[in-house]
Amino acid sequence: QLVESGGGLVQPGGSLRLSCATSGFTMSQWDMSWYRQAPGKEREFVARISRTGGATLYADSVKGRFTISRDNDENTVSLQMSSLKSEDTAVYYCNVVRAGAAYWGQGTQVTVSS
Repeated sequence: QLVESGGGLVQPGGSLRLSCATSGFTMSQWDMSWYRQAPGKEREFVARISRTGGATLYADSVKGRFTISRDNDENTVSLQMSSLKSEDTAVYYCNVVRAGAAYWGQGTQVTVSS
């Protein structure tokens, strides 16, 4: 199970920290990712972190502004978002692909607006 939290309304230039609490599997064995879906658009990749946290990958649109991290002891993965823009408005989803199957949380809404 994946449960996201931390979304909300923030002004342009502001920051938010999203969290994803995992259960039902050994998170430390799997890469974890964040995706987002804006209204009327397809879901898109945001960031990925390797099992140990030693490697990360970001979409060009968020590189330098977002930071993904994980705590394998707490079974959580986080997304620190800074310098937020209106185009970052979306529902953000936590994701894991295990044995070829993709698992998603319910999502958390992030709205960037003045």
